[in-house]
Amino acid sequence: MTEKKYWDKEIETMPRDKLEKYQLRLLKNEIAFARKGSAFYKKYLPDITLKSIDDIQKLPFVTKQIIRERQQAKEPFGDMVAVPEEEIVYISASSGSTGVPTASPFTAQDFDDFIDCQARLFWRSGMRPKDRYIHALNFSLFIGGPCVLGAQRLGALAIHAGSIPSERLLNFVRQFKPNWTWTTPSYAWYLGETAKNADLNPAKDLSLRNFICSGEPGGGIKETRENIEALWGANLYEYYGLSDIFGACAGSCTEKSGIHIEEDHMIVEVLDLKTGEPVGEGERGEMVLTTLKKRARPLIRFRTGDIVTYTDEKCNCGRTHKRLSGVHGRTDDMLIIKGVNVFPSDVEAVVRSLDFLTGEYRLIVDREKHLDTLAIEVENTKKTIPEVQDILATAIKARLGVKADIIVHKPGTLPRETHKAKRIIDKRTKVWG
Repeated sequence: MTEKKYWDKEIETMPRDKLEKYQLRLLKNEIAFARKGSAFYKKYLPDITLKSIDDIQKLPFVTKQIIRERQQAKEPFGDMVAVPEEEIVYISASSGSTGVPTASPFTAQDFDDFIDCQARLFWRSGMRPKDRYIHALNFSLFIGGPCVLGAQRLGALAIHAGSIPSERLLNFVRQFKPNWTWTTPSYAWYLGETAKNADLNPAKDLSLRNFICSGEPGGGIKETRENIEALWGANLYEYYGLSDIFGACAGSCTEKSGIHIEEDHMIVEVLDLKTGEPVGEGERGEMVLTTLKKRARPLIRFRTGDIVTYTDEKCNCGRTHKRLSGVHGRTDDMLIIKGVNVFPSDVEAVVRSLDFLTGEYRLIVDREKHLDTLAIEVENTKKTIPEVQDILATAIKARLGVKADIIVHKPGTLPRETHKAKRIIDKRTKVWG
């Protein structure tokens, strides 16, 4: 029997004109459902006729701050919820890294859609029933926890390891010999270093050959991806998700040519950071998402804060949904240095292209005489300090268009993170611009 190529061929390969008609029908239903069931949306959303997908621009935005305020106004779930509490069967919560943690509620159907989407993403990346998957994400209210059920749905052997010490995780890898796992790019690198410190060669002594990475831009940075793949002798697949909708809602296929977004579950807008107008393919903008099937808490024009580029071009794999060609950072991570927008991901691409550096880095932003300054901390393995400073400063200037001071350390000086790496130290007492 021939193995199927797609988890849901009809949906994943739907021509874009047909897909947009399908989305419009779902959008009308989603808005009607939200206005009927949610006290917030009944007042917030104008009663307008949507004739095309473009008409979504007539609707107001929802932000994380609005979600937080509405939750606090009517605890525990807020007045954006569109179903009775007895229909809510699961909640996750955001990390609260940029504010008070917010709950994300799911009905039984929402949760089933979530898990089926995870199975679709896993299948797209090449996971099959013969594979073994070790799930090393946190289960404590983290939306990534239940994603393991997607591996089980497609028939893979799923090992629920959770967030455990690296040494114990490596013991499980040696014992059960999984060939798939999911983590952040920073932790994939850290875990490899931990293995080497235990006199293990990750590419030869361990079984992991497929890494799913999310939570940071690194998985989509060519230099970072190639370094992790070389360290482990593995393939790296980048995923994107957010707790406000459900786990991963986009992921790369075996072509590894961008991140396919599940457009049967959401409408994607990419908007100019200054004007709010849609940007073209390949241009950076903030991603705005609108749910199409979410019942517990629909999200209409949710500003994710993520800076992305996209393409509508059909992938070589045959899938037609919009692809993110880059997740470059967050609006709240963006630094403006002497009028130039700087993202940590841009610095990372330069640092990890230089083989005499360990790949770890940190940015220090300060202000001198009303002008913002940038310093970059790195770890050197081979060259003299002046050589490192000259080569890296020149490369940063060429790529980013800004001058940076280079601070050189010995290997192992900078902190290693087991979750999302903290790349910025901001010493400015007041930030503007």
